[in-house]
Amino acid sequence: MKLPTRLPTRLAVLAAAALVATACAPQTSGNSSSDTDAKTGTLRVWLFQEVGNKPKEQVVDSVVAAFEKAHDGAKVDVEYIPIDTRAQRVKAAFNDPKSAPDVMEYGNTDTAGYVHDGGLLDVTEDFGDWSEAKDTDPTARQSVTVDGKVYGAPFYVGVRALYYRTDVFEALGLDVPKTMDELAATARRIRAAKPDLYGLVVGGAYTYGALPFVWANGGELADGKNGSYASAIDSADARTGITAYTSLFSDDNCPAAKCAGMGGNDTISAFAAGKAGMAIGGDFSHTAVEAGAVKGKYAVVPLPGVTSGSVAPAFAGGNNIGVLKSTTHRTLAVELMEALAAKKTQASLFDAMGFLPTFTDVREQAAAREPFVKPFVRTLAAGTKFVPASPAWSQIDSSLVLPTMFQEVVSGKEGVAAASTEAAKKMDAAFGSAG
Repeated sequence: MKLPTRLPTRLAVLAAAALVATACAPQTSGNSSSDTDAKTGTLRVWLFQEVGNKPKEQVVDSVVAAFEKAHDGAKVDVEYIPIDTRAQRVKAAFNDPKSAPDVMEYGNTDTAGYVHDGGLLDVTEDFGDWSEAKDTDPTARQSVTVDGKVYGAPFYVGVRALYYRTDVFEALGLDVPKTMDELAATARRIRAAKPDLYGLVVGGAYTYGALPFVWANGGELADGKNGSYASAIDSADARTGITAYTSLFSDDNCPAAKCAGMGGNDTISAFAAGKAGMAIGGDFSHTAVEAGAVKGKYAVVPLPGVTSGSVAPAFAGGNNIGVLKSTTHRTLAVELMEALAAKKTQASLFDAMGFLPTFTDVREQAAAREPFVKPFVRTLAAGTKFVPASPAWSQIDSSLVLPTMFQEVVSGKEGVAAASTEAAKKMDAAFGSAG
């Protein structure tokens, strides 16, 4: 899934030699749809255009320069495409190979759908032969895996944790909550003492802020594997989590009239503006918070789970780099994919953009340099969750099945049982249509 723009940049000249550890031996398997595997010529690359994209471009330019130097006769043409129109661009590329790039960045929740559409190249053997792959975070690897086969390389990962106002907690004599029950109680104490603040700002359209409550209570989005899924959002455990989250939309915390329509960006904006005592935000939210009214007056801890000391499972968001099946430069494209996703590149992208590395060792090094990363690394280490590896997920997500469910409960239109039953029916219909 695509994440918002990242952290403050450190614009020292960034590392260039990202290829040394990444180039793999040419593969004998020619599983692209093209009969050509040219070793010279121009490779086209699509990457996402970020807000404040220049530091990302500097890192990529360094990788490209090293790649072209190492591959005589090969050139790389990088285009940065708008995130909000990527779906149309990618669909057109799958339908017209002549307009398609050789390598592209894509949201990790898009993997199964793109594989289903026949657009991504199976790089299982290449990934297995890549020496750096062994240090890939298991959840990040899952995000490029469909039916046991690998269709790209993880590019970066993002997770959410609990931001809280240190000045408010100190003034009210509050302890940092260690369980979800304590979280709710603390939120209400803040609201009672400071009615101009939301206790814990929540959003009815904030799917990935809500799901930790479902997962922490033992619920799941769906059951199944190998592309065959059935919704589990209407299970007893999932309903417990839905109840825990939607109960926070109340006048004594975050009034439904104001909070039901909020998404993730809205909740972080409210926290950054000094309008909330707590918020669930990502490592990628750090820039916005630092630029807001609460700079120097907040801290971050993992979102607590149901039992004391536990961490609520977070959604492992992020992006991947993949090779299109239509490439006429299979060997070069795979090597370029690995160069763009290499350890040195990810370390540079963390410094430049704040993208959390997908390699566990590189992420630990980043946390050692930047203390604010530590609660997010702890959250990742505690275990994260991902969406069903089904092409149906993009339909479920785009049709707002889960936000509609939460909002129907929050508004009082439906109870938890009825709303989750309806959401499960919609999810099952999508899973069924995906085959």
